[in-house]
Amino acid sequence: MFETLSNVFTDNPLIVSFAIIGITMYIAYKLSDKLTRGRIHGSAIAIILGLVLAYLGGVLTGGEKGLSDISIFAGIGLMGGGMLRDFAIVATAFGASFDEIKKAGMSGVSALFIGVLLSYVVGVAVALSFGYTDAVSLTTIGGGTATYIVGPVTGAAIGASSEVITISIAAGLVKSILTMIGTPFVAKYIGLNNPRSAMVYGGLMGTTSGVAGGLAATDPKLVPYGAVTATFYTGLGCLMVPSVLFLMTRAIFG
Repeated sequence: MFETLSNVFTDNPLIVSFAIIGITMYIAYKLSDKLTRGRIHGSAIAIILGLVLAYLGGVLTGGEKGLSDISIFAGIGLMGGGMLRDFAIVATAFGASFDEIKKAGMSGVSALFIGVLLSYVVGVAVALSFGYTDAVSLTTIGGGTATYIVGPVTGAAIGASSEVITISIAAGLVKSILTMIGTPFVAKYIGLNNPRSAMVYGGLMGTTSGVAGGLAATDPKLVPYGAVTATFYTGLGCLMVPSVLFLMTRAIFG
C-alpha cells in the first residue's frame, strides 16, 4: 500500500504540493487562532513551518532543495520556484488600486519611498555587521529587510547565492512577525486609528502580511487601507532594490 501511494505521489507531484501547502496553511491558521489569538498572522506561521520542513528535507537527503529533494515532494520545487513566485507577486499587485493610494496624498507616496529606503539601509547595516561586504549580498539582504518577497526577487535578479537569499527571507519574516505583534501596542501612540494613518503606516512598514495581521488585531476596519499601500511597497521595492539601490550599493562597496 505504501508503495502504491508513493507511486501516486511521485506521478502527480504538483497536485501533491498543492495538498501539502493547503494542509500547512490550515495548520498555521489554526495555530494562529488558538495559540496567539490572531496576533501572529497565519501566513507568518506558515512560512516558519515551511522553513522547518525545508531544513528537515535538506538534513534527511543531504540535498540542496529542501523538501523537494524527496521524490514524493518534488512538486514543491516547482510550486516554490520563480515562475509561481513571480505570478503571485503580479497577482498581488493587481489587487491594488491606484485610485485608492491617491487618497493618502503625498504623505502616502512619501511613506512608500521612506519605508523602502529606511528598511534597505537597516538591512545593509545588519548585513555588514555579520561580515557581508559584497554588493550582491548586501543588496539582497537589504531587500529582504524590506519584505521577504523583495529579497528573493532581488537575489534572483542580481545572482545572489541561495544562502544569502534564505537569509533575506528570514530577515523579512522577522520584520513581519515584529510588525504583527507590535502594531496593536504602538497604535494609540502614533494615532493609528483612521484610514489615512493606516495607509501611511502600510507604506512605511511595507510587509503586507505583517501590516494586515497587526491592523486586524488593532481595528479590522483599517486592514484594507494599510494593505493597499503595503502592496505598492512590495512592488516599489521589487523595482528599486535590484536596480537603483543595487547600483548605489555597488558604487559604494564595489
